[in-house]
Amino acid sequence: MGHIQLAIKLAGACLMVLPQVCLAQTPKARAPDTNAATANAPLRGPEGLPPIRAVTRGPKFHWFGYYDKLQFDPTSRYLLAMEVDFEHRSPRGDDVIKIGMVDLAAGDKWIQLGESRAWGWQQGCMLQWLPGTKSQILWNDREDDRFVCRIMDVATRKTRTIPQPIYTVTPDGRMGASVDFRRIQDMRPGYGYAGLADGNKDQLAPKDSGIDMVDLATGKGKRIVSLADAAAIPFPGRNMTNAKHYFNHLLFNTDGTRLEFLHRFRPNRGRGGFITRMLTCNLDGSDIRVVDPSGSTSHFIWRDASHILAWSRYKGVSGFFLYEDKSGGGRVVQVGKGVMTRNGHCTYLPGGRWILNDTYPSGKRREQEVYLYHARTGKQVTLGRFASPAKYTGEWRVDTHPRLSRDGKKVCIDSPHGSNGRQLYLIDISKIVATPAADEGGALPEGNQGMGAGWIPSRRTGS
Repeated sequence: MGHIQLAIKLAGACLMVLPQVCLAQTPKARAPDTNAATANAPLRGPEGLPPIRAVTRGPKFHWFGYYDKLQFDPTSRYLLAMEVDFEHRSPRGDDVIKIGMVDLAAGDKWIQLGESRAWGWQQGCMLQWLPGTKSQILWNDREDDRFVCRIMDVATRKTRTIPQPIYTVTPDGRMGASVDFRRIQDMRPGYGYAGLADGNKDQLAPKDSGIDMVDLATGKGKRIVSLADAAAIPFPGRNMTNAKHYFNHLLFNTDGTRLEFLHRFRPNRGRGGFITRMLTCNLDGSDIRVVDPSGSTSHFIWRDASHILAWSRYKGVSGFFLYEDKSGGGRVVQVGKGVMTRNGHCTYLPGGRWILNDTYPSGKRREQEVYLYHARTGKQVTLGRFASPAKYTGEWRVDTHPRLSRDGKKVCIDSPHGSNGRQLYLIDISKIVATPAADEGGALPEGNQGMGAGWIPSRRTGS
């Protein structure tokens, strides 16, 4: 459609926005809550922290979920979110959430787009903008006895359905990786979807459950790695006898040539704690590599096409390590030693000089810290500390999961600190990343160069 635009009259002014996103006329566009006097006002903390504002508000609850998805459109004006009317319990098969986006240039108006019956508290319904497009989004849903993926053009509201759920997409938006969300729900509630039982619940490593590569234009999928395939790969030092296996946390590298996925298993037929190793493969399932055999891989992000930053254990030390994805094994280098000392959800900013990260709740106030780490100097810049009430624990906890805008100037988080449940907050980091430290010349230390999958080059996003 090209650069189609629609002029919308709003409060006597003419705004150029995505076509058919008519904020002034459609009932699906909700105006800001005028009773919340400070809802949209930028706030600055007592320690000179960067400006932050709530972009969603009650009485309903809003969140986005995981940190490795594109929440912002290519212009960084619209951000995606999900809306629900309850908290503090597991989703049921009949629970429906609303899909929408917030217009940051029009008073943070909520624009409803759709709904989903396939979601969890931690990763939602895999809602995200489709790379390589200006106005298409995707999310997972349930249709009769199967999970599916909806792809919508928010400009026209035209929607099509892919007959498999999608976990992650290539940087050009052409291919998606699908995984068995029924299996995930059985193995770790909160990350899979309620409503459909795992048909292989009694099988430890079924051949007919695994990862499919899906053509997002045609909807055709092909199995590339099964759980049986992964279970057959030797795991020195670990006993996988009677272990129950599943896949989770899939992500394509920055040029779309390889797929990372976590192979997890629980001993004692699924009753023990899970053990994790990080694997990668080509898009056809060939050349499977065990990148991290520690059994402790946690949150990760691709720095570039051949390096993955991940929280794990290496030679008895816990921390963030940069793993080289190389046949036969590659180098492993610790990143943020003595600074990034706690597990968190990491993303590289454009250029790779900054890493965006967070922490889990700690201290009496159960504060979650969101911060930037400057790779060259090793300095940490705190963006905020957000209290998480004790009732937000376990499956329905609210991790901040910081997400970066496409222009690299804003960060969006999920948080329940505002006394109105989980909501979305926007942090302005433009002045921080524009400081001389952000533009210092010279080579970065080994393990800190390049850009991560949290930032997709504009030539791929169409921005």
